[in-house]
Amino acid sequence: MRAKLVKIGNSQGLRLAKPLLEQVGLTDEVEIQAAPGLLTIRPVSAPRAGWAEAAAAVPPEGLLDGPVANRFDEEDWQW
Repeated sequence: MRAKLVKIGNSQGLRLAKPLLEQVGLTDEVEIQAAPGLLTIRPVSAPRAGWAEAAAAVPPEGLLDGPVANRFDEEDWQW
């Protein structure tokens, strides 16, 4: 695909077709890296994306482990 640079104030921009953006998963924010003769545009990764939804799907009783007996409980502690 060919595209033209367009003037935006004192800068230049590049218009990308919506289907192209959807195909590669680019949304509001991107990461751009430059190398000689090459620009790489990637979606910004969200390291914790989906954590809240995953936690909400687990029943509350499934979030904590049960008690674990150890030597201290059996030998040193007096109940």
